[in-house]
Amino acid sequence: MAFSGITTKFTRSLVIKMAAILKDRCLRRIFKKIDFVRKPLRLNFVTDNGQHSIDKLLVANRGEIACRVMETAKKLGIRTVAVFSDVDEQSKHVKMADEAYHIGPALARESYLKMDKIIDVAKRSQAQAIHPGYGFLSEKPEFAELCFKENVIFVGPPSSAIRDMGIKSTSKKIMSDAGVPIIKGYHGNDQSNERLKAEAEKIGYPIMLKAVRGGGGKGMRIVWKAEDFDDALESARRESLKSFNDDIMLVEKFVESPRHVEVQVFGDTFGNTVYLFERDCSVQRRHQKIIEEAPAPGISSEVRRKLGEAAVKAAKAVGYTGAGTVEFIMDKTHDFYFMEMNTRLQVEHPVTEMITGVDLVEWQLRIAAGERLPLLQSEIILNGYSFEARIYAEDPDNDFLPGAGPLVSLTTPLPSRLVRIETGVVQGDDVSVHYDPMIAKLVVWSKDRSSALRLLTHSLRQYNIVGLSTNLDFLINLSNHQEFRNGNVNTDFIQDYYNDLFPEKKSLSPDLLARASVYLILLEKRKQRKSFDDIISPWNLSSCFRVNSDLSRKISLNDGYSDVEILLSFENDDSFKIQIGDNVMKGFGNLEINGSQKLLKVTIDGVVSKLNVVEHNNTIYCFSMEGNYKVHRLIPSFIKSKCEAMNLGDAIAPMTGTIVKVNINNGQTVKEGDIVMIMEAMKMEHVICAPKDGLVENVYYAVGDTVERNSVLISYLKEDEKN
Repeated sequence: MAFSGITTKFTRSLVIKMAAILKDRCLRRIFKKIDFVRKPLRLNFVTDNGQHSIDKLLVANRGEIACRVMETAKKLGIRTVAVFSDVDEQSKHVKMADEAYHIGPALARESYLKMDKIIDVAKRSQAQAIHPGYGFLSEKPEFAELCFKENVIFVGPPSSAIRDMGIKSTSKKIMSDAGVPIIKGYHGNDQSNERLKAEAEKIGYPIMLKAVRGGGGKGMRIVWKAEDFDDALESARRESLKSFNDDIMLVEKFVESPRHVEVQVFGDTFGNTVYLFERDCSVQRRHQKIIEEAPAPGISSEVRRKLGEAAVKAAKAVGYTGAGTVEFIMDKTHDFYFMEMNTRLQVEHPVTEMITGVDLVEWQLRIAAGERLPLLQSEIILNGYSFEARIYAEDPDNDFLPGAGPLVSLTTPLPSRLVRIETGVVQGDDVSVHYDPMIAKLVVWSKDRSSALRLLTHSLRQYNIVGLSTNLDFLINLSNHQEFRNGNVNTDFIQDYYNDLFPEKKSLSPDLLARASVYLILLEKRKQRKSFDDIISPWNLSSCFRVNSDLSRKISLNDGYSDVEILLSFENDDSFKIQIGDNVMKGFGNLEINGSQKLLKVTIDGVVSKLNVVEHNNTIYCFSMEGNYKVHRLIPSFIKSKCEAMNLGDAIAPMTGTIVKVNINNGQTVKEGDIVMIMEAMKMEHVICAPKDGLVENVYYAVGDTVERNSVLISYLKEDEKN
């Protein structure tokens, strides 16, 4: 067949172009399986003043997300600028940055939320772009507008998208108009208590109250019956006003035992939008996520496609660019309804990165610099399974109340290509009461869900933290629960399986107590040898003279429930007999000390165990792959003061925080369970109830006061003083 010169030239050109396209796509697929293709960042961004480039990035955040963003920026050769408050001067994100600037007091509203201070730092440091991370200013449309006005690149979506999606009532209407399924509710302008209550009656209980500008469970309350509506509305409004400076609410039907499934979307300025599959974030406490996985378990490929397409439709409806997350409520039949859109990078974004091989922060920076999306939808491949567990300073046994304090000891699993540790703290740092109590995010990947879950549990057991309460034991119990392993998750999971996840506490077994006692004896022996130059001195033998006994040693411990007396009889310099009540065991051990790390290898009745041991405040913390436990060294004065404090019967602050409401006065009679105060800590409200009936003698704090943990908030008039 003959071709004209023009036709032949056109055909040759077309073939060359097609070959280039195919080659490019093949290369992308090959590189994607290894790692994300890291090409030099084209730093072009057009503003009113012409072209700008990103060679310096200001990260307007703190903690682990600031460190996460800086890590990618450095890989791209972009210099980084940190900002810090009074309490963050020595923090990890400040040390990681190339430059750092002080922006104010510890309170976020005086530092990290001050838009003018952030912009001022950008100008002083000559940073061309600002990455807001998540939280703080990340979803403030006013900040995105201010960046544009000041010719600074905002690494995020346009302010119009933030505004539309930030107001839940507006977003619901936009989604409804775009054909995205939504759940029924009231999103109107009449915000009177009477109208909201009437709408709740019309919808039918249970209902959910939500702050229209809310997020992270703040300003959100479930109301099960009409008589609880007024108190729930007042509390939700107060919390919303403090968190978002807005107390407008919406009312929605509450879907019982739903799943929380969200889709990662990404858009560029050329009109291209893709989804990077879904994450399941159903298992939550206080309406906040605690463990996430990708992809969602038990979802068919057809439902997965519909979820992704609905999320893309939602993003396009608001002209979205950059990274965003469309969140859905899913019922038992896998029907799903739009809940909200988070116009920022999510805390749980690493699980999406693990199953797609995409660096989402790199994509953010590339899109902000004016590039097209690096991959087409057909080129984004789902590979394997990933879990993320959020490790918090909190007390699961006390309704997950957040805490604060020093990280006296911190040991983590070793990072690898299968295990990621996202953190903004190191050993010796404090978890501050002023910010979120997250210590770290542990992220794992494997080829299938069951093996990924095994890796998660194994990695959680390698975390050793001393100095404050954490949720580690709870996360281990959760990841081992059979229903969770089966993928049968919903937002009521913790409530439904509470007894399994919080097993009854029991006294420690004689074997565990014996290990702790061996540690104490070996530690004493090392201290003696360190004190004397002559290692063959009789004072350096375990069989040396003891007070009240020449060949034995008594140790008194408390396992949290009772005092236990342990008698160790030394048979020679290396072994001894251990007697705890009627239990008699034989054992010996070896203690290795390397700095603050103490490794105990102990044999009890022929069973060898390895433990990492940490001592803090007269408490011995023992960590092993079998489980963790602690015992207290008995000191009479310490126990006495503790007992006296426990018997006061007064209302005690469960954590450090700020008083936001006081319901009682001096001389007032209260009943057990009456709400006496409401305090705010770690961005959440906490109700303080009267611990018993009685006459209040003193109310020690007023609204606005900051109180320390374990402070007495109110005291009762003693019985002998009432007359």
